[in-house]
Amino acid sequence: MPNHYFVGDHEYFPGIGNIPYEGRESDNPLAFKFYQRDRLVGGKTMQQHLRFAVCYWHTFCAKGSDAFGTDSQTFPWDTPKNPMMAARARMDAAFEFFTKLGVPYYCFHDRDMAPEGAFVAESERNLATMAAFAKERQDETGMKLLWGTANVFGHPRYMNGAATNPDFAVVTHAAAQVKAALDATVLLGGENYVFWGGREGYSTLLNTDTRRELDHMAHFLELARDYGRSIGFKGHFLIEPKPMEPSKHQYDFDAQTVIGFLRHYGLAGDFKLNVEANHATLAGHSFSHELQMCTDAGLLGSIDANRGDPQNGWDTDQFPTDIYDAVHAMLVVLADGGLKSGGFNFDARVRRESVDLDDIFIGHIGGMDTFARALDVAYRIRENSDLGERKLRRYSSFDSGDGARFEQGEMNLASLRDLAASEHKPVRASGKQEWYENVINQYL
Repeated sequence: MPNHYFVGDHEYFPGIGNIPYEGRESDNPLAFKFYQRDRLVGGKTMQQHLRFAVCYWHTFCAKGSDAFGTDSQTFPWDTPKNPMMAARARMDAAFEFFTKLGVPYYCFHDRDMAPEGAFVAESERNLATMAAFAKERQDETGMKLLWGTANVFGHPRYMNGAATNPDFAVVTHAAAQVKAALDATVLLGGENYVFWGGREGYSTLLNTDTRRELDHMAHFLELARDYGRSIGFKGHFLIEPKPMEPSKHQYDFDAQTVIGFLRHYGLAGDFKLNVEANHATLAGHSFSHELQMCTDAGLLGSIDANRGDPQNGWDTDQFPTDIYDAVHAMLVVLADGGLKSGGFNFDARVRRESVDLDDIFIGHIGGMDTFARALDVAYRIRENSDLGERKLRRYSSFDSGDGARFEQGEMNLASLRDLAASEHKPVRASGKQEWYENVINQYL
């Protein structure tokens, strides 16, 4: 990547150069303590393992507003009054940030990159224009697109959903947006395409035909898949589970709900899941649980790396700093052979009170260091401890004899009963949970 990339003479982050690695003893907030892009871990570099991405929306569009207050942050790229000029400035700032931070990927919603027009064709032209500029920036910097998506939840027309909306006219508008976003994703070489069902759910059964809405959502996804394939998209389509906010009952509540939906409608061959840590905890699960459910199903696609606050009941999208949680996640990812075409996208934002531009760098540096350290710890646990062997031994009764016959489907319920009555006496074996947890602490 080039050093200090910016367009023309304008630099949006003056005084900040490419972020260096300085090691854990460094007290420089603008330096990595653990993330070394080219350091080998198990035959792959950290960059190849983690495939970090910066998101367009929180990083360059969110300015500290929440349900209780308006924007608290001001960005220099928002100065132009013309919406398309502002979009150009935002893109210039974004690619300057990407290259200085040293990530290989970025992600975007259509409305992050280009403003909505007064009518469908104008919106399409705006996005096509900005996607062409993004292609130039990618060619100049070597940046790549991890995934694209469409914001079919923010506009008032989507107050009752997009693909699940009871008004067919709204469904057509959602289709127009997804079509244009797929066009942009293919132009930019996106490796995945994400569906985030921000309002695909309902508030009351009194006015909702859930069976019809789910059928519509499945058919919409089929049409999007078919169009994507027809224009040369060869990557994965990803669905991102979320249990709440804004709909009371989300159709994509958690990983197992989405997996069941994909299998029920025959979509699992083309679709995988994009798992977000904060959504996992809002669903009452751990981050690693959601990842494990996806890997068990062979449907883990990509990861949105962030965290929530257990004292808040909403999606706070904070930068990940919990090493213990990240180690558990990396153990699952490594056991699955890595993320393949997915990556760790920082779907995170600085706090409302963090109003300096360097805070954006500091948040990303901390998140990258968290997962770099977690990668190292998880790899050493897998290589040097007997945690994996102990887990296998816990199920050893299914590895031979009648247990193996049961797993292979060679026994019926009556034969199991006869074994219980004749010879099989259960052994009360310890789960050794404390030992397993102590192993994690030992390697931290």
